[in-house]
Amino acid sequence: MIDRSPELSVNPVFTREPLRIPRDQLPDDELDPPVAYQIVHDELLLDGNPRLNLASFVTTWMEPEAGRLMAESVDKNLIDRDEYPRTADLERRCVRMLAGLWHAPDYRAAPGVSTAGSSEACMLGGLALKRRWQQARRAAGQPADRPNIVMGINTQICWEKFADYWDVEPRTVPMEGDRFHLGAAEAAARCDENTIGVVAVLGSTFDGSYEPVAEICAALDELQRRTGWNIPVHIDGASGAMVAPFCDPELEWDFRLDRVASINVSGHKYGLVYPGLGWVVWRDEAALPDDLVFRVNYLGGELPTFTLTFSRPAAQVVAQYYNFLRLGFSGYRRVQRYGREVAMLLGERMNGLGPFRLITNGSQLPVVAVALREDVLNYSVFDVSIALRTAGWIVPAYTFPEHRKDLAVLRVVVRSGFTHDLADLFMADLRDVLHRLERQTAPARGPEVASFAHGI
Repeated sequence: MIDRSPELSVNPVFTREPLRIPRDQLPDDELDPPVAYQIVHDELLLDGNPRLNLASFVTTWMEPEAGRLMAESVDKNLIDRDEYPRTADLERRCVRMLAGLWHAPDYRAAPGVSTAGSSEACMLGGLALKRRWQQARRAAGQPADRPNIVMGINTQICWEKFADYWDVEPRTVPMEGDRFHLGAAEAAARCDENTIGVVAVLGSTFDGSYEPVAEICAALDELQRRTGWNIPVHIDGASGAMVAPFCDPELEWDFRLDRVASINVSGHKYGLVYPGLGWVVWRDEAALPDDLVFRVNYLGGELPTFTLTFSRPAAQVVAQYYNFLRLGFSGYRRVQRYGREVAMLLGERMNGLGPFRLITNGSQLPVVAVALREDVLNYSVFDVSIALRTAGWIVPAYTFPEHRKDLAVLRVVVRSGFTHDLADLFMADLRDVLHRLERQTAPARGPEVASFAHGI
C-alpha cells in the first residue's frame, strides 16, 4: 500500500535530524542543501522519461551549449528591458527573423512578441482580431456586441478559453468522414458580419495534418466579393509554422496570403527550445490595434507591452536566438526533414505490422496516427497504449471529437532527438506488446482510461 501520510520519512543515510518531514506544509527547521536536493530528486525519478514521451510536441533535448546559456540567463527578468537591453534586442531580432521566415511584407516593421507559450500567443492574436472588428463596426455605426470566431473542432483548447474569457461566440466545425480538420467551404459557411476572424491550424494535434489555408483564404475572398465582409485569418502554427518553411517551402500558408493577419508558433515545439516559449507576429502595424499596446513607465523607461504576462525568465528567448544563430535556415531544414523522414518510415513500419491502418503518415507534421483494423476485436488502442508504458514509452490513445467519436487512434510525435535508432527500439517493443495482446479474448480498456488531453 502506498504511504499517503502527510509526512515523509527520510532515510538516516541522508540526515539524522529530522527523520520525518511534512509533505504539505512548511517544515519547522531548515535542511542541508544536499538533503533537500536528494529528497526532491528522488521523487522526480518516478516521472516518465521525457525522451520516451511520444505524446508531447514539446522539446525534450537541446545542445549542452544552449543549456548553459539558459542557466546563465534564468535570473534575468525579460520584462526589465532597461536593465537587460541586449536580451531585449535578442527578442526583437527573433521577431524579425520569424517575420522574414513567414514572408511579412516588411519583416523589419512587423510587430511581434515572445510569450509564455502558444496559448498566450493565440489569445493575443484573437484579441487583436476582436479589437479590429470592434473598431470597424463602430466606425460604420454598427453594433459590436456579438462577435464570433470560426475554427475547426480540432483546435487546441486555448481557443475555447479565448472565446470564453473574452465573450466571443465559438463557431466550431465538426469533423466529417475523412475530413479531420477545418475545410474551406465549411469555414466560409459559418461566417457572417459578426465574425472577427477564422483560425486555421497548421498542424492539427489530432493527426498532424495541415489545414488548407490558401483554400480557406480563397473562400473568404469569394465571400467578401458577395457580401462585403472582410474576414481576416489567424494561423495557429504552434507546430507547423516551424516545419512548413523548411520542409514545404512552396506551400502558401503565411503572410504571402493577404488575408493572413497574424501567426503564432511555439518556440518550445519545433522551434527546438525547452518549455515554455511562444511567439506571435502580425503582418504589419495595421493588424495590431495601437490601443492594445500599453506603454508603461517601468524602472525609469517607457515600456510598450502587449502580453498577458509580465515577469518571465529570459532563458527561453536566449535559447531561441542561440538556435536561430546556430542552425540557420539550412540547419533547421536538416533537423525538420530528418524528423519527417523518421516519422514517415515509422508510419510505414507500423502499417506493415498488420493490426494497424494509417490515419496520417508523418508527411506534414512528423506525426503518425494509426487506428486498429476493424477485424481486430480482442484488444484496443488503449490496451496498446497502456502496455507500451511497461517499456517506458508514453504513446497516447484517444478518440476523435464530433462527429468522429467512433475513431480511436494511437499517435506518435517525432521530435528532435527521436532518432532512427530509437524508432527501431520502439518498433521492437511494439511488436512484443502486440504479441502479448494477441492472447487476449476481448479489449481490457476503452476510452475511459485515456488521460491525454489536446492542447493543455
